[in-house]
Amino acid sequence: MELLDELVAGAWTAAWPLVRADLDLSYGQLGLLLSAPHVFGNLVEPALGVLGDTWDRRALVRAGGCAFAAALVLAALSPGFWTLLAALALASPASGALVGLSQATLMDARAHDRERGMAHWALAGSLGMVLGPLLVGAAGAAGLGWRATFALLAAPSALLLLALWRAPVAAPHRPAGASRSFGASLVHGVRDAGRALRRREVLRWLTLLELADLMLDVLYAYLALYFVDVAGASGARAGVAVAVWTIVGLVGDALLIPVLGRVSGMRYLRASAAATLVVFPAFLLVDAALPKLALLGALGMLNAGWHAILKGRLYAAMPGRSATVMAVGNVFGLAGSLLPLVVGLAAERYGLGPAMWLLLAAPLALLAGLPRRAASE
Repeated sequence: MELLDELVAGAWTAAWPLVRADLDLSYGQLGLLLSAPHVFGNLVEPALGVLGDTWDRRALVRAGGCAFAAALVLAALSPGFWTLLAALALASPASGALVGLSQATLMDARAHDRERGMAHWALAGSLGMVLGPLLVGAAGAAGLGWRATFALLAAPSALLLLALWRAPVAAPHRPAGASRSFGASLVHGVRDAGRALRRREVLRWLTLLELADLMLDVLYAYLALYFVDVAGASGARAGVAVAVWTIVGLVGDALLIPVLGRVSGMRYLRASAAATLVVFPAFLLVDAALPKLALLGALGMLNAGWHAILKGRLYAAMPGRSATVMAVGNVFGLAGSLLPLVVGLAAERYGLGPAMWLLLAAPLALLAGLPRRAASE
């Protein structure tokens, strides 16, 4: 599931210039296509999450799979902006139902080893992120456009849905055959989510997940701009930097799995956060191209596993409510989605170079917020 989801996401990242030229999109339309579907998904997915624990999870996953494949076909056939916006708006909550609830089911099956389970999940996602742009490039080399790429991606989506159709996907604490109406399930799930958001341990992991993203997706989002606008690199060299970050992240996710078999997740997080406090300032301060790329690679290796371990701890803090984790995560995700905007506003006022120092809040938050008790190791 995660491989497919990130394969599609990586393909979109590489295909946007082609999409913009083909549909003659303005920057304002492009910005709306990039932001509005995520906002819509964050509004819809909390309901899917609470229903995933209290209603029929299998039905939600099936519906999400059908909608995900349909969204890819609709995107491939889009004649213009509004149709493409509708396709992406459908794909966002569909991904939540298909991929988010599948992750919850995996965490139920790996309750004894959630951190390594999430590490396997993250590795599949990193592989998809690398393969997505390569797929778009291969389609271009073969004379196929972006439309053919997404039409082709609908095929494995449909095949995966068929394989999933009879798979055991159920809420862990809801007995098979238990009856509860859709409305009653939603009300019960919302109450569960509200109680979870009042628990200190749940709030701890949700907060750390969002702040850690400063050194993950937020850094990734500004990486190419930083190399061009601050480091003075060419567009091609900025592309090399993005490739280094992506490939090293894949290697780091692969190495994390055996590491977590020998070292506790909390010790790994504290050590990597402390090292990041040294490496990231060095990355910002050094001017030479090769040392800068080397330090970027070190950063990509150090933050491998941050999301996986923190998400695994969040699942452990909410046993028997794995799908509700998706719901409360989306609630916090609405606030976390403002972090790129904060960096952007700071860059507009002070410049991107000084604004990048804000990303140090990620390792500082980990060092300050991770539990110190021996039992947490």
